[in-house]
Amino acid sequence: MRAPILIWGAGAIGGSLGAGLIRAGHEVVFVDNVPEHVAAINERGLKIVGPIFEDVVRAPAFLSDEVEGSFERAFLCVKALHTEAAASALAPHLSAQGCVISAQNGLNELVIEKIVGRERTVGCFVNFGADYLEPGVVQYSGRGAVVVGELDGQETDRVIELHRLLQDFEPNAVLTANIWGYLWGKLIYGAQLFATALTNDGIADCMANPAFRPALTALGQEVGAVAKANGVTTEAFNGFDPAAFAPGAPQSLIDKSFDDMVAFNRRSAKSHSGIWRDLAIRKRRTEAEHQLGPIVETGRRLGVPTPLTSRLIGMIIEMENGQRSFSADNLLALGRAS
Repeated sequence: MRAPILIWGAGAIGGSLGAGLIRAGHEVVFVDNVPEHVAAINERGLKIVGPIFEDVVRAPAFLSDEVEGSFERAFLCVKALHTEAAASALAPHLSAQGCVISAQNGLNELVIEKIVGRERTVGCFVNFGADYLEPGVVQYSGRGAVVVGELDGQETDRVIELHRLLQDFEPNAVLTANIWGYLWGKLIYGAQLFATALTNDGIADCMANPAFRPALTALGQEVGAVAKANGVTTEAFNGFDPAAFAPGAPQSLIDKSFDDMVAFNRRSAKSHSGIWRDLAIRKRRTEAEHQLGPIVETGRRLGVPTPLTSRLIGMIIEMENGQRSFSADNLLALGRAS
């Protein structure tokens, strides 16, 4: 019998993914750094609420210093700022032939491969909606893209098997030879999500607002320019069209992509980004520096200016420090900076 699937980070993404795999008949072990969450899962099970399915699934859960054993497949589902620490704690539990799959936002594969090795790191892209609500309770808010691929683009037996596994969670999961194209595409979209978190408006409302679209467009084009200079061909998903955020894109194409992204987000029970929840509800640091920082660093290395991304990081940090309040004026000011 194969070892259980390790889900390291049982919050929004990891909780939803793990629950879906358990419902499909797979054995899962959860690891999380919140003692109350771990205790709730062990005592009452992990409760999933939302429009996709509602269930209480049972699986053992551990704190990172309590988990034992060796695992072939480990999904890392923590926030980007915790990637290095989590991957380091996970590494001793990875079997000799095992791999870490990064079900996160950002370019975390670059961090993971330095810890466990490139040959034991698999790229993954997720865009489904989910939120951690309270200990033992996760909302799976809406379906979205799930993509897996080897970092070098090869179609290995390992990644084919992982793709089949992910289809048990999301039937439309994609196996790609261009995982970096999806990850950089999510960075463009992700930067726009960070910008929406400057306001109290939801994702769809921000993207539907004509007053906000110039700032969101300029920001997307800036990140897209860095990706292009880095030799990456970005991929489309869930209404996001990378061609809409290329320099000189016609307004009709830009508007269509925004309209399609609005429609996608309206279908989800998740109205606001996880970034907004971190700032407004959980009162904790966001992933701004760890998700958006690599864009600025890559732009600097390649000679591509990133003033909007840099300004956005600064504005989010000000909000984390209580020096800036939620306001539509924040997003308008970001647009004026372009």
